[in-house]
Amino acid sequence: MAFDPRSLVLYPDQPGVYLMKDAGDTVLYVGKAKNLRARLKQYFAVHGDEREMVPYLIAQVDTIDTIVALTEKDALLLENQLIKRHQPKYNVLLKDDKTFISLLVTQHKWPMLRLIRYKGKPKDDGLYFGPYTNALAARQTYDLLSRLFPLRQCSDAELMSRTRPCLLYDIKRCIAPCVSKCTEEQYQQHVEGAIRLLKGKDKEVLRELKQRMEKASETLEFEMADALLQTIRQIEHVTTIQHVDNPFAKDCDVVGLYREADAILIALLFFREGKLTGSEHFSFHRIASDDVEILESFLLQHYKYQTQLPAEIFVPTSLSQAEALSEILSETAQRKVTVTTPKIGKKKDLLEMAHRNAKALFVREQDARSLREKRLLDLQESLQLLRFPRRIECFDTSNISGTDPVASLVSFVHGEKDKTRQRLFKIKGTQRADDYTTMREVIRRHFVRQKEKNDFCDLLIVDGGKGQLNIALEVLKELDIASVDIIGVSKEEARHDKGLTQEKIYLPYRKDPILIDPRSPLLFLLQTIRDEAHRVAITYHRKRRSERTLSSELDLLEGIGPTKKQRLLRHFGSVKAIRSASEVEWKQVKGLTDKDLETLRKWTTEK
Repeated sequence: MAFDPRSLVLYPDQPGVYLMKDAGDTVLYVGKAKNLRARLKQYFAVHGDEREMVPYLIAQVDTIDTIVALTEKDALLLENQLIKRHQPKYNVLLKDDKTFISLLVTQHKWPMLRLIRYKGKPKDDGLYFGPYTNALAARQTYDLLSRLFPLRQCSDAELMSRTRPCLLYDIKRCIAPCVSKCTEEQYQQHVEGAIRLLKGKDKEVLRELKQRMEKASETLEFEMADALLQTIRQIEHVTTIQHVDNPFAKDCDVVGLYREADAILIALLFFREGKLTGSEHFSFHRIASDDVEILESFLLQHYKYQTQLPAEIFVPTSLSQAEALSEILSETAQRKVTVTTPKIGKKKDLLEMAHRNAKALFVREQDARSLREKRLLDLQESLQLLRFPRRIECFDTSNISGTDPVASLVSFVHGEKDKTRQRLFKIKGTQRADDYTTMREVIRRHFVRQKEKNDFCDLLIVDGGKGQLNIALEVLKELDIASVDIIGVSKEEARHDKGLTQEKIYLPYRKDPILIDPRSPLLFLLQTIRDEAHRVAITYHRKRRSERTLSSELDLLEGIGPTKKQRLLRHFGSVKAIRSASEVEWKQVKGLTDKDLETLRKWTTEK
């Protein structure tokens, strides 16, 4: 039964949040308003709301719940919480399953620089820079800083136990605080230099390095002066290549938004110390919000876990909640952050620059999407599939001589990997299994669950030949599933005359396999999917085998429970490190008793 708009007269005329739900009580859309009744009436007015997706949304709405808020700021925060909780399909949503990679300067007497991945809010204490959306860029930055500022790279436990410097000291990549090859003041100079460079204060760092170089020259310390000169040249080279000067963008993020119908792309440009230091973009589809709602929701979600917020955030459209957003972000950053829309001058030009980037990225993504769809249509035609392969799933298995058998499932939607649908399988009931047994079990387990949800892929790929294909066909027949196309993909030996590896494509109820041109983009797509399934399965198998090996080693620690064993492993990093640690270092692990320490002493002398 559809929602009756006549009941809107009973809704409150106060600020708050509304939740639109379908007949199954699933939240479709979450919005906020200064006046809930007036805002909701706009959705059902004849010419009240002309956004592309609103008619589709309204057609599905069965009930509308409201929550009255004390202030508009409270409504903004509540809307963000509800979007995260319910994940409505018509809202802008930044996924929490995304992992971030950042550079961390740890809190320690001798701080170290680390690359760290985290999900949601980071847990480790220290100073974070990022997050970086490009792992390669983060790695390059880390490598550069490691060359420029030779900080330690060893763990805290190694730092305490080392009696002589490691190889990094010999190649001038560490100044060896572990064995007092430097003073705390000298070490801290390197730490501060790395931090300032990460903050974009390269001019300040260069000025100080030049002063130190001149001082070293005056005191005839020519080797140190030469080392400082090389550092100066490296910094100058990198900053010249990577940064674009703009004195009107001292410390700000600039937001560009481009949309066509229900498809939207947001581009972010990052300026630090007047330099363009990076960019990022986000794509959304089937969005029912207007531009103001999109930007307000996006800003609150995006900056929720940021540790280094800019002083200003420039947005292309004036926001009704700009003041409340500025207040919330200032509380997060613990300093003033303003959200503004420049109307004239150089700052307005920055918004135009961000808009052009958003449009260019949107067009590129749309072109790439069209190319992927054409490739999938070609795949459907070439393999005589009954369905358009919008969603493709692929299984692969992994074991060594039948031990620790595991399997993986990867999913590709519109030709791109969908990590949310990736699955890992432990083979039940036996520690030794052949590929056929394993394949039968995992396909059955997966499709029993999918049948309950009525959520099937369009094309199933099994890694293997006729045997694996026939097993998949048998399982789906037993489960009475007839809406999935199935193929098998197996690798043939490389041809000596061409030097290329040929793939055999097996189709149901067909005796001979299909051979696709080794240079075909269709074959490349199938290989990409199959190889990704293989990589995931191998990685999981190695992890399981490693866990079993570690478990067998630690099983000798009788009397110490699994929780304490996990704490030991997390603290020291390996069984070898636990064995070589001193009693003083063991005591640093939370919860170990005198009895546990005695057990560890006996354990280390047994081998």
